[in-house]
Amino acid sequence: MGLSTSASEKGGIGGVFIIAAISFLILLRKEKKKTRQFYEKNGGHTLEKAKFIKLFEKERLKPIFKSSNFIGKGGFGEVYKGILDNEPVAVKKPISGSVLENEQFANEVIIQSQVIHKNIVRLIGCCLEVEAPILVYEFLCSGSLDDILHGKNKVPLNLGVRLSIAAESADGLVYMHSKTNIKILHGDVKPANILLDEKFVPKISDFGISRLIARDKHHTGSIIGDMSYMDPVYLQTGRLTEKSDVYSFGVVILELISRKKATHSEGSSLVINFLEAYKKERKATHLFDKEIIATEDLEVLDSLTGIAVECLSLDVDQRPSMTDVFNRLFILNQSHKSQLVCEL
Repeated sequence: MGLSTSASEKGGIGGVFIIAAISFLILLRKEKKKTRQFYEKNGGHTLEKAKFIKLFEKERLKPIFKSSNFIGKGGFGEVYKGILDNEPVAVKKPISGSVLENEQFANEVIIQSQVIHKNIVRLIGCCLEVEAPILVYEFLCSGSLDDILHGKNKVPLNLGVRLSIAAESADGLVYMHSKTNIKILHGDVKPANILLDEKFVPKISDFGISRLIARDKHHTGSIIGDMSYMDPVYLQTGRLTEKSDVYSFGVVILELISRKKATHSEGSSLVINFLEAYKKERKATHLFDKEIIATEDLEVLDSLTGIAVECLSLDVDQRPSMTDVFNRLFILNQSHKSQLVCEL
């Protein structure tokens, strides 16, 4: 009697294992099918043919998404630092449903992957096997210009470094506006989207993010642009142009020379304070960062203020092009370097 009970129990356990194994296989098949559907829905077949983009399997990215690797969060989603192919990367995990689907997303990713410039963050690849495609970018170790200027651990920045950051950031925007096959408008130029490497070389990031966003989603309004840097003409007309980026870049210059954060305000803001000072006395000395206000540099700072004020003109036609802004910043930067060499 005892033997038959034992055999019965073994048979029951064996049956449970068989059911569990079958259930596991069914779930595995469903998961594989869902993964394939996401891959196809996100334009996998189109991106397979792209030359400059890597397609990562989700299993390779899973270890990166742990709390110790988390480095930031924005309207687009969460950002994690990781290592892929022995290279440090920044992995952007979008909010579910926030990204364009199908061929439109794939085509925008291809455009981004072909933008190769020393002052633009490189898109390395993406993962399409999830509902909202994950984007993989090169990692910049010094964080953003916003962190450097306004973060808890502010980094000392002399005028030469600030001039280089301004000139090279402008160079990146010039490339996007006029030197790519398809004109690319950034739409959200601000210090948080200018990343820096270990030598403080700037790289424009999150360009084209607004083009990747599904416009009909309610949470995407804050992604398209930051009100503190946004062109008022764009706000009125809804038409984004190169001159919209020029306006935003003007605000960035003001932050660089004042180390004060731009805020969206009707009565008083960084932009208003500089414009009023420039209008009244054509000098804004009291607004400059004390760290760079040496007497011999006041002429350079006044020139920078002049460039910024032109960028901030409410008459779009009076704003310089990004190419003109870069050329003037480049000359200022080179002149300042020469002056330092002469002093030595």
